[in-house]
Amino acid sequence: MGIGRFIAFEGGEGAGKSTQARLLAETLTAKDIKCVLTREPGGTPGAEAIRSLLLEPPGEGWGARAEALLFAAARADHVARLIRPALEAGDWVVCDRFLDSSRAYQGAAGALGDEMIRTLHRLGSEDLLPDLTIVLTASAERVAGRLADRDGGRADAIGGREAPYHARVASAFQEFTEQEPERFAFIDAEGTVEEVQARVMAAVAPLFEPPGPC
Repeated sequence: MGIGRFIAFEGGEGAGKSTQARLLAETLTAKDIKCVLTREPGGTPGAEAIRSLLLEPPGEGWGARAEALLFAAARADHVARLIRPALEAGDWVVCDRFLDSSRAYQGAAGALGDEMIRTLHRLGSEDLLPDLTIVLTASAERVAGRLADRDGGRADAIGGREAPYHARVASAFQEFTEQEPERFAFIDAEGTVEEVQARVMAAVAPLFEPPGPC
């Protein structure tokens, strides 16, 4: 049985995470590496149900703490029912968003603080972390164009928040990469899809190497 690897894609709205996650999964499959492509919130029936509640909230929507708890609950189900079983089977997992989105969105931009988000993750998902977290970043102009193409002027409850909120998100992701450079790869998402994909593959390449002796 091979070694399961866990790769997460992070970044602000419109950075190209979903496209690059899909392309990576396709590349791994072409290399005869069994791969699970998934997303957050979502990935399991329960987590997908919570996704709908988060992105199209009922009534007046959720407060910051309730939102963080819902994300943590969705992630706990996702980890227990899909991610851990896949990794234990030796599969690779490619995930569009994971813990660090909660740290950036609810913890930093939502002002709940990193410790609260980390505590929820420890309780719900036993502190599981990706082997590599790829953070994509692009200019405001490029992001605006991608969002217009993707959403057609209609954003969800989180993506549609004000610009200062998303600026705090972007700043948080940059801080994470500076604080833990061994876990993150900060990748320029400007240029063609193929150019960005080449940068992603360069960042992923070390994971193809077998681990050294203990």
